[in-house]
Amino acid sequence: MGSGHWSTDVYTAASTYRAATGKSAFDYSDSGARRVHPDLDPDGVFMRESRDSEEHPFSTPIAVLFDVTGSMGNVPRVLQTKLPQLLGLLTRKSYAIDPQIMFGAIGDATCDRAPLQVGQFESDNRMDEDLSKIYLEGGGGGQKHESYELALYFMARHTIIDSMVNRGRRGYLFIIGDEMPYPRVKPREVQAVIGDRIKQPIGIEEIIAELRRRYEVYYILPTAAGWGGDSEVLTRWRELLGQNVLELDDLDAVCETIALTVGLGEDAIDLDEGIADLEDVGSGAGDSVGRALAPLQRTAVVRSEPFEITAGQGGNQRL
Repeated sequence: MGSGHWSTDVYTAASTYRAATGKSAFDYSDSGARRVHPDLDPDGVFMRESRDSEEHPFSTPIAVLFDVTGSMGNVPRVLQTKLPQLLGLLTRKSYAIDPQIMFGAIGDATCDRAPLQVGQFESDNRMDEDLSKIYLEGGGGGQKHESYELALYFMARHTIIDSMVNRGRRGYLFIIGDEMPYPRVKPREVQAVIGDRIKQPIGIEEIIAELRRRYEVYYILPTAAGWGGDSEVLTRWRELLGQNVLELDDLDAVCETIALTVGLGEDAIDLDEGIADLEDVGSGAGDSVGRALAPLQRTAVVRSEPFEITAGQGGNQRL
């Protein structure tokens, strides 16, 4: 996937049409859906692909998966309204070459109808279409845990990215949430949700180590969310991801935070330059983004290193 080019005119036309017809940007969910949209169902998916092409020879994969339970249910609506700004910073400000963006949603496999939803990597307005198909369930288990580990498993075992295969460059994965992952990937849930058969549970540390061979992984915790600022949640994620845990005090700044994180990771900007760019495009999120990204400014991100890929259900391949 990943063909075509983003058009703000197409986005605006679609928004105008929805306003004229009274439709929501999340019409699938808001019209009464009660299950995962077939296009976002991970069950039986072999691979989601971010591919190089003549049109996009240096693809940069960026996956954004967000918790849609409880107080986090508004995140995709914010992302949808800020898409032009996100793409504008990535492309017009040259933060990333040929960005290809995937959106997905995370729930709780112990109780939700839709514990995992995963779109495609897209370069054009189909990323907005994927967002519109998200089922905003709003459930969750109420135990300060959601099935983040199931999403991490899918990204580790069911995506292939040419940036790594062809250039040894990791992609970016952003998890936006306010709770902790369960301690292990459970075979029963993997089979029920994704369709894979695994012989034994996989510890959360093990699946993250596997995933980080392909992706720089970030966890964004909005401080206004239900568990925002919770020391137990922050401590657990920092044990897993170190400085890549970002506290964001303004949910409306999530797209700007993602864009500047990518710009820093690509060595396209430093933090001061990124904040200046936000002012240049009329965003007032500079202070919030600066506070969120301060840990990354202090730590260099290394994105190219020897690695070993575990390909889906198959064996290992050293590149």
